[in-house]
Amino acid sequence: MSLLSHLINLNVPTEKIIAEYIWIGGSSGMDLRSKARTLPGHVDDPSKLPTWNYDGSSTNQALGEDSEVILYPQAICKDPFRRGNNILVMCDSRTPKGEPIPSNTRHNAAKIFTHSDVVAEEPWFGIEQEYTLLQKDVNWPLGWPIGGYPRPQGPYYCGTGADKAFGRDIVDAHYKACLYAGINISGVNGEVMPGQWEFQVGPCVGISAGDQVWVARYILERITEMAGVVLSFDPKPVPGDWNGAGAHVNYSTKTMRADEGYQDIKKAIEKLGKRHKEHIVAYGEGNERRLTGKHETADMSIFSWGVANRGASVRVGRETEKAKKGYFEDRRPSSNMDPYVVTSMIAETTIIWKP
Repeated sequence: MSLLSHLINLNVPTEKIIAEYIWIGGSSGMDLRSKARTLPGHVDDPSKLPTWNYDGSSTNQALGEDSEVILYPQAICKDPFRRGNNILVMCDSRTPKGEPIPSNTRHNAAKIFTHSDVVAEEPWFGIEQEYTLLQKDVNWPLGWPIGGYPRPQGPYYCGTGADKAFGRDIVDAHYKACLYAGINISGVNGEVMPGQWEFQVGPCVGISAGDQVWVARYILERITEMAGVVLSFDPKPVPGDWNGAGAHVNYSTKTMRADEGYQDIKKAIEKLGKRHKEHIVAYGEGNERRLTGKHETADMSIFSWGVANRGASVRVGRETEKAKKGYFEDRRPSSNMDPYVVTSMIAETTIIWKP
């Protein structure tokens, strides 16, 4: 690769740019795909980008005899890999008639986030994306002895040192790449299980939370690809006495952020409790292996909430309780959740839905 670096980093003397179109495939909920095209010049508005197409039969999204799926650009970020005026483009997938294909979850989310009641409340989201780095050839967490286990959990959360923090170069590279891209990444930290990390995206308004989390995931996939490390969003990558991986969603509305908004926070949590089963179904695959009531989770069969309680379904911070306004944290979503589905469902339940 070092022999190619001088070519990869060439400063191309042209007005033309490279646009990397990104979309979600149909093989699994975390199936990120992309391909690049040349455009005549700088573009900063997704509505001014051309649509494109791909072979949906190769992504489990169409049949071979009618395989064309159309990409509609929805969000633009700067490209941290090619740099310059080159861009990353988050797209959704539709039929040639412009109708959303079944795996296009952004379409329904957009309808919820453009609902007049939701727009008026300006929902803010902050998503805590946990993930695990795995050794490529053995699919075992980075830093763990092959076929064995490290010391028990305890020293790894926000830990420092070669025997506690595994993969920090990847984490820092991702942090800076997201900042360069324009992602509103707000922090990173080592997690409780060794080889597991977290980045936070937000606050973001409405559907932009989903767009930014997906692009941040894509950037991380590319960086781990370059590092020869496997990226896992499995909610319980190692069975036993090890923490799982979640994607906690911090949420507030204009009413909750206003003075005396605490009552509205409690009303929203009450509504979430009444639709607990529906939310759990939509909060990620394999979440039942994580939400056991252990390892800082609530049992998935029971809805609960509390102040500063990391063993509850929903946690309210001490500062929010004291200020009588602010936000709450839905701790139920798994690391492989679809942010379009989860954020729009929280907004729909707490703002639009009438019990």
